[in-house]
Amino acid sequence: MTDVKNTVGRRKTSVARVFLKPGAGEIIVNDTVYERYFSRDTLRSIVRQPFELTDTVAKFNVSANVAGGGESGQAGALRHGIARALLETDAALRPALKKAGLLTRDPRMKERKKYGRKGARKRFQFSKR
Repeated sequence: MTDVKNTVGRRKTSVARVFLKPGAGEIIVNDTVYERYFSRDTLRSIVRQPFELTDTVAKFNVSANVAGGGESGQAGALRHGIARALLETDAALRPALKKAGLLTRDPRMKERKKYGRKGARKRFQFSKR
């Protein structure tokens, strides 16, 4: 079982534990086929992006456990984890993955609510008099 590469991908508050092994191209997320797990086509294409970019579409099977956040964050975390796992299998893929920005963790997080205010940015109505 040394062929199995496991990595972690993150986005927003989602964390994806990705297990990559040689196979026919199956992607299983939380014991469900990824087509059924992710409801939108855009999210499915985000998950496939690292494979399509590196021409490894039907060469690896992916098994992933995803937790936290919403559907979009989970898809981004899974993409990050898959890209990292592909890099472990073949270091020659690094320039393509790096150029597409798939190896960089997206640092954008939800801004916290401030005290004395309605939200992170919202202010109460200003009255001059």
